[in-house]
Amino acid sequence: MPGPPLPDDILGLGIALGIGLLIGVERERAKGVGPGRAAAGVRTFMLLGLAGSLAHLVGAVGILVAGIFVTLAMLASYRRSQAADPGLTTEVAMLLTFFLGVLAMRATPLAAGLGVVVALVLASKSKLHRFTRQVLSAQELHDLLLLAAAAFVVLPLLPNRTVDPWDALNPRKLWLLVVAVMAVSSAGYVALHAFGSRLGLALAGLAGGFVSSTATIAAMADRAKAAPQSSPAFASAGLISNVGTIIQLAIVIAMLSPELLGSAAWPLAAAGVVAIGAAVVASWRAFSSSSDGRALAGKRPFEPLRVLAFVAILAAIVLLAAIARHWLGAGSLPWVLAASGLADVHAAAASAAQLVATGQVGAEQGVVAVLAALATNSSAKCVVAAIKGGRQYALRVIPGIVLMVLAFAVTMALMPSAWRV
Repeated sequence: MPGPPLPDDILGLGIALGIGLLIGVERERAKGVGPGRAAAGVRTFMLLGLAGSLAHLVGAVGILVAGIFVTLAMLASYRRSQAADPGLTTEVAMLLTFFLGVLAMRATPLAAGLGVVVALVLASKSKLHRFTRQVLSAQELHDLLLLAAAAFVVLPLLPNRTVDPWDALNPRKLWLLVVAVMAVSSAGYVALHAFGSRLGLALAGLAGGFVSSTATIAAMADRAKAAPQSSPAFASAGLISNVGTIIQLAIVIAMLSPELLGSAAWPLAAAGVVAIGAAVVASWRAFSSSSDGRALAGKRPFEPLRVLAFVAILAAIVLLAAIARHWLGAGSLPWVLAASGLADVHAAAASAAQLVATGQVGAEQGVVAVLAALATNSSAKCVVAAIKGGRQYALRVIPGIVLMVLAFAVTMALMPSAWRV
């Protein structure tokens, strides 16, 4: 039989010691030997973690006194080692170990997780230095910082509401699409470098489909435009993104209306199978022989001006659709969701599922509405492929998308009621 649970204080003290041990083992290996060795090793870091937890038990005065002592110890350590090693890694690790010891008494799981992260960062010194100095180029660093600024600086500042009279343009959602295109393009860039043309593009395309299939097709179109000889490979990745879209559609519908999923399951399955088949056919020759993934990746993860132009065009389409809906009225669900599908097919499907779940419409009408949203969303993808990807890219992507929608429609029309889940 298991024994009684450990008191929180004892558990916190144990985690603080464990954090100090974990970080201290790494610092012990890095501090060297002999008279010139660094000042802090495994014992020092274990004691620092324990000091933090004990200071928390004493209270604010204990944390203040211990904090001052740790600061003085850091200064003494740096003064001793600055001639041979002007870096501050060990001193910063000492401070973090103390604070993690304090945190272990308040949020034990968080402290334990952060302790592992700190140890991993310290142990990855050579790999991180090699990555930043030899692997990561100046242009890649610039684009990475640009993506981070777009996601963590600009996006939170934008209002999450529509700003036009037709209730169509949401600045945060539009900028989120900018971030999605940048992220998908960057994922494809990294995947090509890491896994080569065969597996890398397929993984990038599938993952991108769960974020935005339209963004993925646009990102792959940019790469196909830059490297026309590799259009089949990029077209395959764009088509694979539709598989992610179909899977996500099934998940959204299942969460909101199992009844609608029962009517849409086979059409969604047929569309997914056709999307996979189209991706394989589009790139059969391209993947039959190995290609240089680095060459396909290009010189930079994404082109910022192209990304902004793509989102601006999509925003214009959404606005025009909203104006048309305002003039013509929302007389039927399929037409309304068809217009909504231009912006987000998953949101349109969620609306249909919610209406079916509340009994406002039947499951059959809900499936028709999902088809309408999928058709208009797929039409937007075809337009993006034709404008951005060039002739060879478009000739491979557009037929695959059209066949996917037709598979959904034909299966829905021919499906007997006995097949419905």
